[in-house]
Amino acid sequence: MREFLQMGGYGLYVWTSYGLAALVLILNLVLPWQRHRRVVRELRGRLQREGSL
Repeated sequence: MREFLQMGGYGLYVWTSYGLAALVLILNLVLPWQRHRRVVRELRGRLQREGSL
């Protein structure tokens, strides 16, 4: 198991690249979702303000 994790001395680079790739994939899912929620919230606020005029 230890040899697998070290990957012939390149383990640090390999696992760092896997970690960064996973982080990018997660951010590609989370950030648009958060932006969508914020835009919908802002639009609802605008519609409520305009509707009460």
